[in-house]
Amino acid sequence: MGLKFLLCLALLLVWGTTRHQVNARLVVNRSHVADSFRSLVSGVGSQLARGFPRPKELLRQSKQLFIGLPERAVFGTIHQLCSAYIHSERIYPQISPEIEEMSFQLRTPCSAESFPIEEAENILDSPNFDVNKKLVLFVGGWTSTIESNSIAYLAKAYNCRGDYNFLALNASYFIDTLYSWSAFNTEEMGRFVAIGLEKLAREVPIENIHLVGFSLGAHIVGSAGRYFQEMTGLRLPRITGLDPANPCFNEGEYLSGLQRGDADFIDVIHTNPGGLGKKDHIGDIDFYAGGFSNVKPGCSMFRCSHQRAWRYYGESVYPGHESDFMATRCSSLRKVHNGMCSRQPVPMGFATPSSEKGIYVVPVKSKSPYGGTANRDDDIITSECGLCTTK
Repeated sequence: MGLKFLLCLALLLVWGTTRHQVNARLVVNRSHVADSFRSLVSGVGSQLARGFPRPKELLRQSKQLFIGLPERAVFGTIHQLCSAYIHSERIYPQISPEIEEMSFQLRTPCSAESFPIEEAENILDSPNFDVNKKLVLFVGGWTSTIESNSIAYLAKAYNCRGDYNFLALNASYFIDTLYSWSAFNTEEMGRFVAIGLEKLAREVPIENIHLVGFSLGAHIVGSAGRYFQEMTGLRLPRITGLDPANPCFNEGEYLSGLQRGDADFIDVIHTNPGGLGKKDHIGDIDFYAGGFSNVKPGCSMFRCSHQRAWRYYGESVYPGHESDFMATRCSSLRKVHNGMCSRQPVPMGFATPSSEKGIYVVPVKSKSPYGGTANRDDDIITSECGLCTTK
């Protein structure tokens, strides 16, 4: 086991232990860390469970705890930490988000209005909301706030189209906390999102509603789809998962995450498979952008590759860019390039047809526009389409 990984785990152990040793000098040696780690990964986790802070305490801890640490070590540790808590049965249902602290933000090119989820029906009365347009709701990932680049990027793309109402979930307090407990909150946050959607669906036709989630947000919208079915007896038409988060979401454990059946059609874009994003085929159709490698062209870090998911998808939303990412049902990009996969290609992203199923690979470029078939001279980043033009 690498030293960096052990040091990351040591930080977690030290944090928990020092709460009870304010006036004592703490010395952590490698053998102690190694023993604690072996206890953790074996599923016992008893020593860690006694010394590590309870969920209520963790919810008050910021992502700042991990700044400066190697990301592979951080998320590898978190993945094991979640399993340890699950197997030690230290999951407390009362550690739940509060619906009063969550809201939907309606974004147009020139405005941003916030509405508490409990009063989501008021969105329908906003002069900036058009019930005759389709509705897309985007939920971001860990460390996301309502001011995150991913939200601004997708809002601009959908506003450029002009035929969508764009909503973003504002739940930053519950997503911006220590990753482990952000992950445990996804199910309950999804339930609250479903409550808001049910209010909107009283006037917005269900067939016009599309949920899109990035990283942890993909699991939140999956949960929202399940709860929406439970509340209404109806299934949403489409949920799109953008590199659904991998750490904590182990198959068969407490956190099930986004899965087939959460909507009529589940499409998933994988950009950091096996790293920060899941590598499993969890949708009706799964796209492996740039192939099955977990580092994408133009990236050297997991986080960069992970965030490519919303960049690729956002590019496909812009009018005229729906076919930038043509995907082929094939087992590798090499076979695609060599003409060994002859099936008709389909677009990844906004225009993905709901009739398609299976595993697809997609060529991508290292710079925007990222689509393998995109026109290099047509850069959406510098485009003013979707921006406010009034002075």
